[in-house]
Amino acid sequence: MSADRSVAVTDEFKAAALNDAVDGLRERHPLASAAVAFVPWQRNLALVVAALVVVCAVFVPIGTFTVLIAVCTIAYVATMVDRLIIFARGLDREAIVTVTDEDARAIPDDDLPTYTILVPAYDETEVIYDLVAGMTALEYPRDKLQVLLLLEEDDHGTVEAAKDAIAVPGGEIVTVILVPAAQPRTKPKACNYGLHFATGEIVTIYDAEDKPDPLQLRRVVAAFARQPDDVACVQAKLAYDNGRQNLLTGWFTAEYAVWFNFLLPGLMKTKSPIPLGGTSNHLQRWVLDEIGAWDPHNVTEDADLGVRIAASGYSTAVLDSTTIEEANSDPINWIRQRSRWYKGYLQSWLVHTRRPLDAWRSLGALSFIRFTLLLAGTPIIACLNLVFWFITFTWLLGQPLIVADVFPPYIYYGALISLVFGNAAAIYMNIVGCRETGNSHLLLACVTVPIYWLMMSIAAAKGCWQLLRNPSYWEKTFHGLGTPSPAAPTAPPSSPAVESPTP
Repeated sequence: MSADRSVAVTDEFKAAALNDAVDGLRERHPLASAAVAFVPWQRNLALVVAALVVVCAVFVPIGTFTVLIAVCTIAYVATMVDRLIIFARGLDREAIVTVTDEDARAIPDDDLPTYTILVPAYDETEVIYDLVAGMTALEYPRDKLQVLLLLEEDDHGTVEAAKDAIAVPGGEIVTVILVPAAQPRTKPKACNYGLHFATGEIVTIYDAEDKPDPLQLRRVVAAFARQPDDVACVQAKLAYDNGRQNLLTGWFTAEYAVWFNFLLPGLMKTKSPIPLGGTSNHLQRWVLDEIGAWDPHNVTEDADLGVRIAASGYSTAVLDSTTIEEANSDPINWIRQRSRWYKGYLQSWLVHTRRPLDAWRSLGALSFIRFTLLLAGTPIIACLNLVFWFITFTWLLGQPLIVADVFPPYIYYGALISLVFGNAAAIYMNIVGCRETGNSHLLLACVTVPIYWLMMSIAAAKGCWQLLRNPSYWEKTFHGLGTPSPAAPTAPPSSPAVESPTP
């Protein structure tokens, strides 16, 4: 494979690297791995609670459903209030780290640390040329930059496309690494394998379709220099360039505008665990070595790593530097992606609550509650929405007495506040997010977002079912489906880095 600049390694080295990529975290920190979805006490507790609910529903149906609805209403209200608090804290511009172009370029090249970019890619022939172009556009000394394109060895189409892409002028910046085929077939497994060949003091991940800010790496170095020593990770913002393609991409763009511009900075401001994005998170290499890198069995390895960073006593900063991505424009493709995210959120919550008292102490009481509302509450509430929407439409159409019986006034008014005020607040946050990020043209997407919530609920139900049936299955998200909007922010094309083994 001389054309793709892969470096030969011994079979023994490849086997050792693969074994560590798959089983390293589980062997070193068994309770930190999602290889087993439920530990015995979690499974037994869930079964006991389910059996208790069924028995109570048989003998005291009205009382049981009233209690369940009361618990759900409390969860809704708590989640809504907490989300508004986080959003309000994120409005403070000091909640996000800003590094100007001048400050980024002012750092002497000799003072810059070595940097490794991992670009895991699978079945990405459509975007491989853009990926390489994006990596060559980064303003960073070439002798200190390592770009590793991580390709599955049996993904022959992408391997051949990568050979052609890196043969063009500038493509020599990318080195290809072939990841041996092994279960689980996940992005974190590929990143763990690539880490064995990484030489950088700072490590980051880009997805195949990413278009990063050319100065992002320099901004990260400046951000680390300004932050306390306990900052282990700098998370850049993500945004989409095809928000106008259809209504789905508009909803997705508005959601990201709120998440990365207000909610993540708000979490940083409140010193809460930050579920990292799947890309553009820049990590100190020594921290990865200390806490165990990525969990190959967790399908949102980014969120899991963000919580593990916080539980280990470190923190994450959010950087005002944007990586442009492509929003999912196909509903089926979107549901596949979102169901994986929801499943991974639940995986991460289950992993970090295996020792709940330890998690409470390491995160702190408020952060533990917030982490639970975010990682467990988000998918579970999305599922519950299906139930409560059904109850609402049933009441509107026929006003059955059983609905009135299970919604006494002390529950009804709380649920009404959650319904009216919560939905209005969510739409308002979307409008603010779009306005502040230059996406005011997405007003229709903001006011029709309840349809998007229905899709979220379907994805959440699918994710919960998969958690029971196939927890580590990675549903592939297909890229290259979008048509960039002419009004979208400009950024250089991006390239997924593929790593090639060099012991």
